[in-house]
Amino acid sequence: MTAFILALLAGALVGLALGSLGAGGSIITVPALIYLLGFTPAEATTAGLIIVIVTSSTALLAHARAGKVRWRAGLLFAAAGLLPAAAAGVLSAHIPATVLTLAFAALAVLAALGMLRRRTPPENGTVSGPRAAGAGAGLGAVTGFLGVGGGFLAVPALVAVLAVPMSAAVGTSLLVIIANALVALAARAATATTTLDWALIMPFIATAVLGAWDGKRLSAKVSPATLQRVFGSLLLAVAAAMGIGTLL
Repeated sequence: MTAFILALLAGALVGLALGSLGAGGSIITVPALIYLLGFTPAEATTAGLIIVIVTSSTALLAHARAGKVRWRAGLLFAAAGLLPAAAAGVLSAHIPATVLTLAFAALAVLAALGMLRRRTPPENGTVSGPRAAGAGAGLGAVTGFLGVGGGFLAVPALVAVLAVPMSAAVGTSLLVIIANALVALAARAATATTTLDWALIMPFIATAVLGAWDGKRLSAKVSPATLQRVFGSLLLAVAAAMGIGTLL
């Protein structure tokens, strides 16, 4: 199977994850770029930010049209993560590839376990300023360092910390993902000279965008718990393959 076809297939899967769950897409993007398309970890995390920005923007539009985005809460949450995202984006350029890969594999395990075990967070209506700032800063740092959107962290945090209804948490998380990813990408562009293979990135983005629209429709037909189990199981397999491949 050619790299072009693999890019199309991987992009479709990423789009489905982001569109249906508001999470998981970037966790799939980076290992797909490394192990299917031959990108280095540095190239993959940078390209992953680009793919996540474009795909999340498409998914955000779909959720916004349905009135499922809390703009003020999302922007406040994202604001706390902008500086950490920029700092982590600069730092990542100086980290060895092996360390980046192992850190990403560990994050994928946490994301998978979170999806497999997740229960709907309590919507208690209590908003804590310090907790919101801390959660936003942590999410920004993860985005900048590993090139992931962090939707699997953003969705429960938005519900539990900012009292965003679960029905709007997925769409709102996409807004947070885009803001953090834009800052992290700008930081990398200013400090690194990574060369990207646009001949593979563009078809990846194309099917990811289409998949995001399909994912939004899928979320209306399949229960979130079922979708989480499917993507959680996939992430565990991806994390295991990354960890084993790096250590051997």
